[in-house]
Amino acid sequence: MIGVQTPDLTSQWLLLDVPGAPLAATTLLQQFRDVRPTWLFEGTELHGMREQGPALVELRNCPALIEFCYSEPHAWQGLLLVSEAPAAHLLAHLRRMLTVTFGLHHRALLSYYNPHCASYFFDACDAEELSRWLGPISQLRWFGGTWADRAIGSQGWQRLLNPGLEGSLLAVEETLSLRQREKLQTCLLEQHTWRWSQSTGTDYNRLWSHVQEGLALGFSERPALDGWLWLRLQHPGALPAQPWPGLTQQERLDHLRNWWQGYQP
Repeated sequence: MIGVQTPDLTSQWLLLDVPGAPLAATTLLQQFRDVRPTWLFEGTELHGMREQGPALVELRNCPALIEFCYSEPHAWQGLLLVSEAPAAHLLAHLRRMLTVTFGLHHRALLSYYNPHCASYFFDACDAEELSRWLGPISQLRWFGGTWADRAIGSQGWQRLLNPGLEGSLLAVEETLSLRQREKLQTCLLEQHTWRWSQSTGTDYNRLWSHVQEGLALGFSERPALDGWLWLRLQHPGALPAQPWPGLTQQERLDHLRNWWQGYQP
């Protein structure tokens, strides 16, 4: 991904992340009343939630909206797209990208239209995978970065170019690679760490080190990991014990809490 500084008026589409910033998206559409969004969930199994899903907006005849996207990047969320494909072709491809599989029978919604998710997911694709995932999209731009970038105030403009390698088309419910799954898992963990940082006023990097410590101790389930973080913040100088074998994560956490209650650093 390449950082960009100035507006590119070649952008032809805006894919709004309405779920990520519903009020911002509503305000944006109200300010530019001439645009007519196409709901990405329309006609899919998520049709009933179409107006709570992402929206595709054509920019060809609205340069003022492009200028707005670059001048006020914090006022909206989403992706700027360049594609010479017919609108119906592009829309079909974007809808195909929505649903993915992993493992044998696990299906999931891929929120690639969210700038944070995009910063992890597309970074996990090699040139062949990127060519397949982008398909008719020649270029993507978005303002953002990882959750760690957001925590330290280093978000910026990103640009992603389609390598254009020949290969198979994106499959219906494409199977995610191991690296893609790992990157998305990191996205969820860093997002969770960022929220903890915001709610507790604790330094993000300090919390992230606690998350890694908790995972190493086997606290992978969300309730247990949250319990570990709260316990670790209360006892920053305590030394963790070896996990007790044969116990659930919650039972191990309870044992650790009882042990640390009498700990004197």
